[in-house]
Amino acid sequence: MVTELLLKTLIFLGAAVLVVPIFKRLGFGEVLGYLAAGVLIGPSVLGLVPGPEEVLQFAQVGIVLLLFVIGLELQPSRLRALRKPIFGFGSLQVLITTAALSALAWAAGLNPVPALIVGFSLGLCSTPLVLQLLAEKQELQSGHGRHTFALLLFQDLAAIPVLAVIPILAAGAFPGEAPLRVLGELALATGAFVALIIGGHYLLRPLFRFAAASGSREVFAGTALLVVIGAALLMDFAGLSTALGAFIAGVLLADSEYRHNIDADIQPFKGLLLGLFFMAVGMTAEIGLLASAPLLVIGLVAGLLLVKGATVALAARLYGLGGRQAGELGVLLSQGGEFAFVLLTAASGAALLSGELVALLVLAISLSMATTPLLFAAWRRWARPRFSAATPARAYDKPSGGEPEVLLIGFGRFGQITGRILSGLKIPFTVLDASADQVDFVRRYGNKVHYGDAGRIDLLRAAGAGRAKLAVLAIGDVAASVRVAETLRHSFPKLVIHARARDRHHAHLLMRLGVTVIRRELLLSSLDLSREVLIGLGMEPARSDRVVAAFRAHDEAALEQQLAHFGDEQRLVQSVRETAQELESLFESDAGIRELRDQATSRGSRTT
Repeated sequence: MVTELLLKTLIFLGAAVLVVPIFKRLGFGEVLGYLAAGVLIGPSVLGLVPGPEEVLQFAQVGIVLLLFVIGLELQPSRLRALRKPIFGFGSLQVLITTAALSALAWAAGLNPVPALIVGFSLGLCSTPLVLQLLAEKQELQSGHGRHTFALLLFQDLAAIPVLAVIPILAAGAFPGEAPLRVLGELALATGAFVALIIGGHYLLRPLFRFAAASGSREVFAGTALLVVIGAALLMDFAGLSTALGAFIAGVLLADSEYRHNIDADIQPFKGLLLGLFFMAVGMTAEIGLLASAPLLVIGLVAGLLLVKGATVALAARLYGLGGRQAGELGVLLSQGGEFAFVLLTAASGAALLSGELVALLVLAISLSMATTPLLFAAWRRWARPRFSAATPARAYDKPSGGEPEVLLIGFGRFGQITGRILSGLKIPFTVLDASADQVDFVRRYGNKVHYGDAGRIDLLRAAGAGRAKLAVLAIGDVAASVRVAETLRHSFPKLVIHARARDRHHAHLLMRLGVTVIRRELLLSSLDLSREVLIGLGMEPARSDRVVAAFRAHDEAALEQQLAHFGDEQRLVQSVRETAQELESLFESDAGIRELRDQATSRGSRTT
């Protein structure tokens, strides 16, 4: 028995290790890799592991943990910030897509309740696949990226009650079922739901406080698993979905001080069991259907992609998004999702859907997921440029009037801090930012920002560059920052520039243009944290101040010296090694530290 279990474990791990990295490298994502690994070792191909249904039943624990983690992420503050796109755009898409797909399923011969389950399940999208695609293309913070995230979050929320009512629908699906019995089951489910919420509200935090006081990470992780499994079993006892109980437990802990620790301890279990679940689903996939009924399978996949893409784009247009964003969302969200496997499997287990239909739909969903990276790549290469060419370019704003003392260029995470301080002191300033999405985003919070390229002299003049006392160059992109600095130095030589630099190389580029007031974006926070580290190690605060001040002065001098070797990598490497040895010798005595600090003060260097 033990040998058989170890052999199965070896087969699962070997298939995952071999197949999943290949699919990730091809851009298909982990979910599709696990599905393919399951197909490979399942009865349809190699037949290395018999009884996929037993594996699937055990792997349902992965879905339970997934729902718990989703609940942990749903902090009330996060929901409030995204409430409009989540509940506005999200609900609109789910309603339109579910209605269209359910109508098609009903027309194909399914009864209303199974048709509704199929329509809703097929309307869900693949959260990990889509978010991974956006992250790889660095488009998560774009307009379509934010709306995609909001939509996927709403779908995750909407799937929970559907998963919860499937057992109740099954209870009423059999002829001769007494109405009073159904009402009794509803009352029991409601009571368990309320008991979990009230009990969790008062008991969960004291329980985790007790576990944390033990000082044992294993005890803490065991407590987290105890809560998840206990909540899941309570819902199962009441005839509801086990995943619903785990989700509620996660939501109850979303605002607790233990959320991050719980998440870190649960993630390894969730990842392994969720991968096992997708492999088990892949094992149950009837690949033979593709050979025996290729037209049916291909027709289902093509129909799913077309209907979902069209309904998602329609929902986006009705919500008020532009044609390009609607097209982006239609392509990105045209596939089926991993939650459909959960819902369809649950519906099959409750005898609401036949096993043959679920196998066909699972295969169609898997193939639709495989097409998404290809469709998105094609969209980005051919369709997106045509949209851009067909859509008139947004005109730059024309700042006018006023006498700004400061010209703030770039209003991202760095520039906003300067802007808030200037605004609080009522110092007049003008903001230019070259990102239309960023401008629209920060304007929603009441900020007055002008959309424009600070590399254009006409916009700089209109923004008051000829009248301002100084300019703050807070652009994070190195090439754009250097281009704007060069324009400012050439066209407005009297304007003092205070610049942000990403690193030493960026600082050197700005110094070569004559910019003297430079702040490397991580230096000061790193120095401050280093001081706290030294104090935490037992060093006296006064001496830690001297050490940090010495390092800063030494680093300023080294930055200036290394400017002479700009472009000469060999000389630069040698200089870095020499300055590291000098720093070690300086730290040997406080006298040397004080001397260097005094030298730096007298030199009056303003570059860091």
